[in-house]
Amino acid sequence: MKQLPPSKPMKFTAPSGRTILVGKNNLQNDKLTGTAQPNEVWLHAKDMPGSHVIIVGEAPDEETILFAARLAALYSKGKNGSRVPVDYTLRRYVKKPGGAKPGFVIYTNQRTLYVQPAQEAQEASIHEQ
Repeated sequence: MKQLPPSKPMKFTAPSGRTILVGKNNLQNDKLTGTAQPNEVWLHAKDMPGSHVIIVGEAPDEETILFAARLAALYSKGKNGSRVPVDYTLRRYVKKPGGAKPGFVIYTNQRTLYVQPAQEAQEASIHEQ
């Protein structure tokens, strides 16, 4: 039986042209967060299961952070909410405690945005590559 190649994170393009990566499961979240650069922005829906989201490159503009936050909300347990809290911080402030289960991290220096999840059909799938 042939093994499938490991799946890659979903890839989106923000209106600013920046690439945004979204993990599809805990193992992918681990890898995505682990390979991100220290000054890249990391996002995750607050206090609920969801995808880890990375904005590739440093110092994204506010519109890009908002776009990424709406993707983080869409790919979380809060996807049906209207004001989903999404935390974001620099990747350097995200740590994986020793022995933690895949996808579990702790982070500091975060800010929280309250966003409407992206409408999958209208926004996210148009930009998915």
